[in-house]
Amino acid sequence: MAIDFHMDFDPPPFDHKIRYGDQLFLIGSCFTNHLYERFHIHKFHVAQNPHGILFNPVSIFHSIDSYVEGKHINEQELFFDQGLWHHWDFHSAYSHELRQEALSAMNHQIQTGKAFLEKSNWMFITLGSAFVYKYQDQQVVANCHKIPADQFKRMLLDPTSIKNQFFETLARMRTINPDIKIVLTVSPVRHLRDGFIENNRSKAVLLRAIDLICQSDPSVYYFPSYELIIDDLRDYRFYAEDMVHPNYLATQYVWEKFVHACIDGKTQEAMKEIAQIQQALKHRPLHPHSTEHIKFRKKFLDKAVELSNRFPHIDFNEEIAFFS
Repeated sequence: MAIDFHMDFDPPPFDHKIRYGDQLFLIGSCFTNHLYERFHIHKFHVAQNPHGILFNPVSIFHSIDSYVEGKHINEQELFFDQGLWHHWDFHSAYSHELRQEALSAMNHQIQTGKAFLEKSNWMFITLGSAFVYKYQDQQVVANCHKIPADQFKRMLLDPTSIKNQFFETLARMRTINPDIKIVLTVSPVRHLRDGFIENNRSKAVLLRAIDLICQSDPSVYYFPSYELIIDDLRDYRFYAEDMVHPNYLATQYVWEKFVHACIDGKTQEAMKEIAQIQQALKHRPLHPHSTEHIKFRKKFLDKAVELSNRFPHIDFNEEIAFFS
């Protein structure tokens, strides 16, 4: 009798599927980057995290509110520390030595986020941690910007408060985009700086909150990224050297499950063709003027032109120029 060392798990398919022509808005924890990179390389119209990486639900929902409102940040909201101007709601990637440069970058991100969100068909929200950090026991911050830890108070959110805040944000968002579809997921990245026990409690709060949300509104989708890593793969060999972040094999496995469950069949076929072109772009010939390589370039030039004609809303100019 064969021994099975792996319990395979196939997420339930979405009743509406993603297809080329859809606009996708991704927001949340660093696991969002893995989804973005794969959507991007397959030529989907996608944007991610105008505020930078966000982990807790309060900061994620607050940033979405700022896009809906087209909020304008003023000078009084910034603070100066270690030679840079920062904002509590933004990742340090948008901090700057000059106050006006920081303001300009942050306000640009909000306006860009608003313009993209207004036309998006899908929003993916990846929740990373149910812990929030309050600066001087006042406001929840998205990024601590290396300010000493004793300036912050850590709190664990409760599932009901997350659910309620989600629906408040969803109601605002639907004032500018009433037909947007929402996908919630929990990041499989382990927040061990909070502690082993605390990390699991945090993830449990997020999972319970999403369960309450989906019970209240069945039109909200859930994709089990967390379960695919923790319960399906379930092995340290699928983590990077830090034992915290899933490695390439793990994220690719989640992506393949996602494609099968959530992306339209015809779109999947086109994705395979586009992936072939993307792979061909990486080819570096030993003899670039050889007959063989000229045929190679002609083959993929024809394929890029054909795909461009078939999908006029997708930009293949870079690929056509490369193979020309």
